[in-house]
Amino acid sequence: MIKTRTFSLALGAGAAALIVAGCGGASTMGASSSGATPAKSSASGPTVAVKHAGPGTVLVDSSGRTLYLFEADKTPKSTCYGACASIWPPLLASGAPKAGAHVLASELGTTKRSDGKSEVTYNGHPLYYYVGDARPGQTKGQALDQFGAEWYVLAPSGKKIDES
Repeated sequence: MIKTRTFSLALGAGAAALIVAGCGGASTMGASSSGATPAKSSASGPTVAVKHAGPGTVLVDSSGRTLYLFEADKTPKSTCYGACASIWPPLLASGAPKAGAHVLASELGTTKRSDGKSEVTYNGHPLYYYVGDARPGQTKGQALDQFGAEWYVLAPSGKKIDES
């Protein structure tokens, strides 16, 4: 029984590490201490796109993984760290984010996290993944109340979608 638990925990930690690693890399872009910086052209930044999912047309990454906003983030600065960021990993950028079809390039930017990495923002909202979304297009994090506030998918307009 102990071997099974150890194996399951090791597998879970490995899967979590892969999910976090897939979210981006170290930052090479600076950001002002007041919030988001405008996106600049770069070949290495993540692409933000749109996809139709349960709540409507939502923002996703280039793999179709759903992106969320955290209502506790009242400014472009992230408030999700530690345990929060292990469940809600930020969309990190090693270069300027790129706009896919139907995404407003003028709404894309980055904000510096406390660890010095750059997190992608849209309409001033830091963007996050939800580890409970096992497949592209899933929106299992929609309207969850975790870490002191609710989490929502975003429409291409940059506004939260308040339906489940």
